[in-house]
Amino acid sequence: MAKKVAVVLAGCGVFDGAEIHESVLTLLRLDQLGAQVTCLAPNIDQMHVVNHFIGEPAEGETRNVLVEAARIARGDIKDIAAVNAEDFDAVIVPGGFGAAKNLCTFAVDGPAMTVNADFEAFIKAARAAGKIIGLMCIAPAMSAKLFGANVVCTIGNDAETAAAVEQSGANHENCSVDNIVIDEPNKLVTTPAYMLASSISEAALGINALVEKVIELS
Repeated sequence: MAKKVAVVLAGCGVFDGAEIHESVLTLLRLDQLGAQVTCLAPNIDQMHVVNHFIGEPAEGETRNVLVEAARIARGDIKDIAAVNAEDFDAVIVPGGFGAAKNLCTFAVDGPAMTVNADFEAFIKAARAAGKIIGLMCIAPAMSAKLFGANVVCTIGNDAETAAAVEQSGANHENCSVDNIVIDEPNKLVTTPAYMLASSISEAALGINALVEKVIELS
């Protein structure tokens, strides 16, 4: 029977939303494994809008996370507040700055971050129902807020970011771009993806490993 997997997107675009390569690679591998995928996003405004051509904030512009994420999902997406976590076997969250700006405030507040209420409620409901959760790139920075103190995760090997993750209450493990870190008690799988990857092919190595492990454990 096909596994039902929720993929949570934080917008569209590496600098202010979900990382597009990570998102598409995740969706591709899930499809190749025969999973039934539902894309989700919170129906909120982005923290800000970044002009990806020049890499600078676009002053005065606003965009909605759900509307922007629908670009990646080809329009087939749901408001995360309107679905039940119990309906899925697993949850995967790609990275990109949107994970640290829209799903939580790590980009601004570091270890003192807050997490979007709808996203947090969905993940905690998934945890309570025993679902497997995969976080990639910068998304694992939220691990302690979502799973509690001493959860084990990785963002790769950046010392400053890893220190901030540990200050938030998580236990960080260094990890190569092609590998994953598994916290079995918390049913959490993490991988660095573009925190380390220098190409889409490199990013695919860890992302594929994460997706495969999430499907295996779910």
